[in-house]
Amino acid sequence: MMYRSTRLISVLFLFCAVANFAAAQERRMTLSGEILSPAYEGWWPNEDGSFKLFFGYMNSNWEETFDIEVGPENYFTIVDEPGALDDISVDGYDFGQADRGQPTHFQPRRNPFLFTVDVPADFGEKELVWTLQSRSYFTARAYATLKSDYRIDPQVISTEVGGAFGSLDDRLRTNIPPELTLEGEAFRTVRVGQPLDLAVTVRDPDNLPAPVNRPPPSTPAQIYRPPQSIVASSGPGERFSWIVYRGPADRAKFEPVQMKTYTDTRVWANSPWSPPFIIPKPPEDNRWISTVTFDTPGEYVLRGVASDGSMFTYQNINVTVTR
Repeated sequence: MMYRSTRLISVLFLFCAVANFAAAQERRMTLSGEILSPAYEGWWPNEDGSFKLFFGYMNSNWEETFDIEVGPENYFTIVDEPGALDDISVDGYDFGQADRGQPTHFQPRRNPFLFTVDVPADFGEKELVWTLQSRSYFTARAYATLKSDYRIDPQVISTEVGGAFGSLDDRLRTNIPPELTLEGEAFRTVRVGQPLDLAVTVRDPDNLPAPVNRPPPSTPAQIYRPPQSIVASSGPGERFSWIVYRGPADRAKFEPVQMKTYTDTRVWANSPWSPPFIIPKPPEDNRWISTVTFDTPGEYVLRGVASDGSMFTYQNINVTVTR
């Protein structure tokens, strides 16, 4: 078996620069057949002295998704000696360390800052390594450390996701993520074909970045104009979507259809990063209501994704679907 090792860096700007430069040069869009790579986005300190590590991933396909259960092909490992898992052929799987809340369903394209892992104050020079095998011939790893170069803040997150149209406003350094409140229990049981009601309240405590009434592109020349920046940008404003975080997403149907949470920049892609998308106004009382129906029994994890366009807040619901 042939392996390829990629030591992924946390500076997402460099990651996106290389990926987007290559895509711009090739002028092609691969729908399927490409690979999946984990990404370490960086860290910041928690108030209690521990540290929060941010992770995401890049699915090089524009349509193909992956379902990779936690196990030998999707696992985390803590190593005491930096570089211990640089050799991709070395098996670092340990059942007790493998599950750190990572996704098992992988959407297309770039999904940055999708989940976090907290490590203790004495983590020191250890590495938290995420291993993903998306093809029989391709395994990649992301190496999370507390090196100073990897420290980030809310402005860095906003910049890397193209928040507020790519603004570098210094006020974004102290941006507070949305407050997300789930109605009902976080563990649900439902039968196949039975709609499950979902409701959350989303509020932006600092109204930052403030919504902007910038007119969307309207002419074909404006709508189909190639991206002018390395990182795709989206407008500011409160938004919310449900995604299938664990479990086969094609077995779940949401009503209404949820806007995408990943950077799909294709025209009319129902994504905040796609022209001529307009960030919808929040519903009355900031209460987002939807339903989901499953056509196959099993265990699923739904993730609610709230954003102000620059920062994100998440809420999981574990759903057992029976016959």
